[in-house]
Amino acid sequence: MDESEEKTINRKIFTKQNKNEHQAIVWRNVILFAYLHLAALYGVFLIFTSAKMHTTVFAIFMYQVSSIGITAGAHRLWSHRAYKAKWPLRVILIIFNTIAFQNHVYEWARDHRLHHKYSETNADPHNANRGFFFSHVGWLLCRKHPDIMEKGRGIDMSDLLADPIVAFQKKYYKFLMPLLCFILPTMLPVYCWSESWANSWFVATMFRYTFSLNVTWLVNSAAHMWGGRPYDRFINPAENISVALLALGEGWHNYHHVFPWDYKAAELGDYKLNMTTAFIDFFAEIGWAYDLKTVSAATVRKRVERTGIDDVDNKNLSWGWDDKDLPQSEREAATIINKQG
Repeated sequence: MDESEEKTINRKIFTKQNKNEHQAIVWRNVILFAYLHLAALYGVFLIFTSAKMHTTVFAIFMYQVSSIGITAGAHRLWSHRAYKAKWPLRVILIIFNTIAFQNHVYEWARDHRLHHKYSETNADPHNANRGFFFSHVGWLLCRKHPDIMEKGRGIDMSDLLADPIVAFQKKYYKFLMPLLCFILPTMLPVYCWSESWANSWFVATMFRYTFSLNVTWLVNSAAHMWGGRPYDRFINPAENISVALLALGEGWHNYHHVFPWDYKAAELGDYKLNMTTAFIDFFAEIGWAYDLKTVSAATVRKRVERTGIDDVDNKNLSWGWDDKDLPQSEREAATIINKQG
């Protein structure tokens, strides 16, 4: 047994020993999420029995919009700094992100950077080593592990504090979120095409919102458990086609955890299972998105060739482009598209 294999085994033993550490259940969240899922199931029933086709199409549209607010906004732009965006695009993304209601960008990005820096440890908010249920939704039903609080204080968030659009959302989130996520999506079907209040609430709002939550959660759970690992076989994140399809390109997760600063979050060059990349590329064409970072073919090839190297000590894990722990070799090898300045 070589040293890297011994480290892997020791880490798994440590994880098992800490897997069942007690974290107090947040019963308010349990009740709220139970209601959301029951309401969503009733929404599915209404889709096939009484809701107008316009309402179902509207729900799908709102799901796509809110997903872009997470994938292109909170994730690739603000969490990983994988590209830069001019203020009109940042305003669009902040609106889309508020519709999604998965906490404001600052909190979402902080937790996600923590997830990348300390993936599959107790400092990872949705540690997949604790099982599918915990990494999918259980982490939201209990108090955060003390390691999350401790390590979270060391995550650099100065770039988001300096962004006035992110600061505006954070300041007024308690007003903006209910309006954009719940009130307007419920009112529009009623007043625009005479939908009933019940159909509008349970289909356009409850079903749409709960479905979008579960798709995002699948990236944390399913894409950390099932799929191929061609870039680093020693980490949990995997290439999961089903998640990529549902989450607009976020399922190529083994690649993403190896190269978190790539704006495509995937090696693939087409848009069939990565609509978020198509969205960013469109705005790059009109100049609103720029400095798109991506990985050269040579760098990807080198990484694949050394897939067997065990990186479990996590000394050089990075959350994205601006992380001080990003190896200089990767920074120098990166391809930057539509570079400005």
